[in-house]
Amino acid sequence: MPLDFDVHDHTLDNGLRVVVAPDPSVPVVAVNLWVNVGSRHETPGRTGLAHLFEHLMFQGSRNVAEGEHMRVLMGHGSRLNATTWFDRTNYFETVPTGVLDLALWLEADRHGYLLDAVTQTCLDNQRDVVKEEKQQRYDNRPYGHALEDLYGLVFPEDHPYHHSTIGSMADLDAATLDDVHDFFKRHYGPNNTVLTLVGDVGAEQGIELADKYFGGIPRADIALAPRTEPLPPLTAPLRFERTDDVPDDRLYLAFRLPPDHTRDYLVAEAAFDILSGLATSRLYRRAVRSEQVATHVSRSCMGLLDGVSLGLLTADAAEDSSIDRVEEVICEELTRLADEGPTGAEMKAAFADFERGWLQALAVHEERADTISQSTLLHDDPQFINTHLDDAATVTADEVRRVASEWMRPGSRAVVVHKKGAAA
Repeated sequence: MPLDFDVHDHTLDNGLRVVVAPDPSVPVVAVNLWVNVGSRHETPGRTGLAHLFEHLMFQGSRNVAEGEHMRVLMGHGSRLNATTWFDRTNYFETVPTGVLDLALWLEADRHGYLLDAVTQTCLDNQRDVVKEEKQQRYDNRPYGHALEDLYGLVFPEDHPYHHSTIGSMADLDAATLDDVHDFFKRHYGPNNTVLTLVGDVGAEQGIELADKYFGGIPRADIALAPRTEPLPPLTAPLRFERTDDVPDDRLYLAFRLPPDHTRDYLVAEAAFDILSGLATSRLYRRAVRSEQVATHVSRSCMGLLDGVSLGLLTADAAEDSSIDRVEEVICEELTRLADEGPTGAEMKAAFADFERGWLQALAVHEERADTISQSTLLHDDPQFINTHLDDAATVTADEVRRVASEWMRPGSRAVVVHKKGAAA
């Protein structure tokens, strides 16, 4: 039976796209904003600005004092946060129904009038906060540089996905207050943003509230990032090794994949699940349980917008094994999947696990709102939550074999290895 979440889509006169999904089952509302700006929108020499604004947005705006946005909402029983990614920045809170007006007023003030509070002192302070975050999450964390290493290997130097979302600390130091203000003016505006409300609010009420608080914010002169040429699979393996203070030798195999929201990307996700997404997956059964050359295997698919996505297999080598042996086993299984395709049982297991995860995620207001914002902002598809499961159910074994053969051959891999030892 198709999913039938009630989803209403409306665009205000100033370009803000508002999506409301009423759900009165509990007296809360998930407020979710996606802004069409991420690290791929940054220019050389000015990386890290998208992520910097994730921090600046909590430091006050025209009518809100520094730190008040978070303090006030948490004082009313809300939870909130923000994240930055290649293709977007999102801001979100889940609030009791009676706090919805306050949450929308606070969001409108910072999305429309943030720059009143972005002074040189504020900028300097948040630059220091980002540097501390980099030390905690990247420099002083086991395997902290692995994804940065992968992005640099998989994507060419001039590609918008080549650098990580945290950016370069030298670039942040070089950014002036005018640079920062200009970045906000070029990317933050109602006509570059989706507001999603999920929960105890009616469709008409949600749209009226959005217009009440956001309708007076003027449209921005948005600088849309040009799309790059699609990237094909790698034609030969690439490799980077790092020796570091890590608990185990770890292997990362990455592959370019088709862009998100395409049929072939959906099929690629199924292929990665069959390889390493389940306790019954091929790599887990062979590398961990049977041959015991690895202590752990996992997979991740990163759906991206700009002509390419990323698929990732990760494995920790067992103490009496080696990275080379683990890589050999993985390459053999990649070849077998590309040559033979999956079995019917594997297809059923992969879909059953996907269905469980999808329904479990959509049962949570925050996850449902975030998924709606993503599909609306990046793919102009607010009904995606109702159609995606049906689409996934139609993926065939022949499609998995074809996509694995085209995109996931061993010769198309990018390899990053983190080995135990004194840091170089």
